[in-house]
Amino acid sequence: MAAGVGRRLAACLLNISEARSKEVVERVARAAVYEKQGGRCEGITVLNIFSDHDYNRSVITIVATIDQIAVAVSLTERVPGTSVFHFGFADTPQQCSLVQRRKELGWFQKNPDLRAMQSDVGAMPGKRYGLTGVGASPYVMNCNVTISTSAVGVGRQVAEALRGSSPGGVPGLQVMALPHEGAVEIACNVESLLRPPEGQEGWPSYWIQGRPYCYPPASLITARVAELAMQHRVGTLGTALVGFTPEECRRLAEHALAQGVGEYWREQRKVHM
Repeated sequence: MAAGVGRRLAACLLNISEARSKEVVERVARAAVYEKQGGRCEGITVLNIFSDHDYNRSVITIVATIDQIAVAVSLTERVPGTSVFHFGFADTPQQCSLVQRRKELGWFQKNPDLRAMQSDVGAMPGKRYGLTGVGASPYVMNCNVTISTSAVGVGRQVAEALRGSSPGGVPGLQVMALPHEGAVEIACNVESLLRPPEGQEGWPSYWIQGRPYCYPPASLITARVAELAMQHRVGTLGTALVGFTPEECRRLAEHALAQGVGEYWREQRKVHM
């Protein structure tokens, strides 16, 4: 994210498989802000923690002034034996996506040959540490719509029709259908696009390095899910954003960093999912 005060920011939505132990989740969040010796890391803030007990998953929103290339170098220096590949903005000059780089490296093979993988930084990949991807992409938002059925098969049909790769789907959406609290959640990763589809020029937009990006709004996603679900005589129960929109994230991060607040999630009056 390119911030209005001239600060270049990177946001990380860190997903961890723990939600039922508040102490563990907050220890992970504080590890992003404090060094081992206890000193606070400058230029980093944790904006939000969302924990879902049913999934036993937490999403921690971390924002920092950071160089993604330096992250890779720092990792391999601090943990000898680790190896890193770049994707997105860090993969210069190609800027290949994470999926493209994974395919190039044979990531999706059942038994990948680590010796045949070529890292960009660090040692040759090995069994102990594997291969870590480090990169950056335009902001990805999470928007989840719950439908009033426990039939996961119906949810999968809705998800298939909704995702951006399907004919008539919503561009920029990656979608899964997951059982959640007795219903089905249509879980969407909302990716940013360089230009809106024809007829959707009013989509929300923001800027990165002088280039405009846009994304489908939650209202559109909700309406489309409701339409698709109704084809199966199923209604919707609600919509939740996990974290923030790109504009909210930038505004809150600028405020937190200007005030020197690392654990900003503790000061949030409004509850964010």
